[in-house]
Amino acid sequence: MTPKERVARAVSHQETDYVPYSLGFGPELRRRLVAFTGDDGFDRDLVRHFAYVGIGYPETGERVDDSHYTDAFGVIWEEAVPGELGVVREPILKEPSLRGYQFPRADLPGLFDGFAERIAAHGDSYVSWGIGFSLYERAWSLRGIEGFLMDMVERPAFAHELLDRICEFNLALIDRACQFPIDNVRFGDDWGAQHGLIMGPKLWREFIGPRFARMVERVHSHGKTCFLHTDGDIQAVIPDLIEMGLDILNPVQPDVMDIYQVKKEYGRDIAFHGGVSVQHLLPDSTADQVRAEVRRLIREVGAGGGFIISPTHSLGNDIPLENLLVLVEEFTHQS
Repeated sequence: MTPKERVARAVSHQETDYVPYSLGFGPELRRRLVAFTGDDGFDRDLVRHFAYVGIGYPETGERVDDSHYTDAFGVIWEEAVPGELGVVREPILKEPSLRGYQFPRADLPGLFDGFAERIAAHGDSYVSWGIGFSLYERAWSLRGIEGFLMDMVERPAFAHELLDRICEFNLALIDRACQFPIDNVRFGDDWGAQHGLIMGPKLWREFIGPRFARMVERVHSHGKTCFLHTDGDIQAVIPDLIEMGLDILNPVQPDVMDIYQVKKEYGRDIAFHGGVSVQHLLPDSTADQVRAEVRRLIREVGAGGGFIISPTHSLGNDIPLENLLVLVEEFTHQS
């Protein structure tokens, strides 16, 4: 069974020879692990089930100086830590109006140059292309978090207009990307807090849900599966996502949602990607505790398909290296 076949079967809620996983290390973290183990091939058995093939747009823009960069929407970001997302220096839409604002073009010539070659380089993997900051996050990056949340309450017509423009941009990008032989389209859009949705279910259903449903429908119209990354407690709208036909939900943070109960309640209708907490389990537990929880996730959440096990977010420096090596061992040597 190839990695692509294994993921496809899991997403279709079918049993696989073992539970597929996503795990990889950036250059600096891998360097530390090599130094710690004394083995340059400590991760030789890892299988690349997902291949995330991007085009660097619309997230990537031009450098302003050593600590600031501009994204494709004209927003200036300040990097608190080099290489990380950073924070918006100031909203580009200072008033609730699109007057005079120019959206980036989804039809830029050459935007997908080299895309086919990058896909072909990952022929055995489940190839995923995506759009980060896909709706709510793109809106607040333009208006500021407080500004856009207030727009939804006090200036709903403008909030609808802004989200419609963002959605139309995304749909045009989806149409272009899906002409290539990718397997999956993924969206990033953090809606959840530690307890419930940031904007609440009512506003989510009015403003976010209908546009996200359009995006899912467009992905499916091209014969691709749809992946959503959204942090936090979003359990209140999982039934909505199932009704839209979302295929894969990530990261299902066990710190804010009971992943075992979520799988029991919704696992027949949607696949889950994630489950291994980077908030508490990996940084705060012993290696034996991590091993026991990973085995339980594989055994219980992985039963019957519908699960790709993975850390719930990027791997921070607060995680003991021993615990990362447990992931490598348990992911690659499933019984």
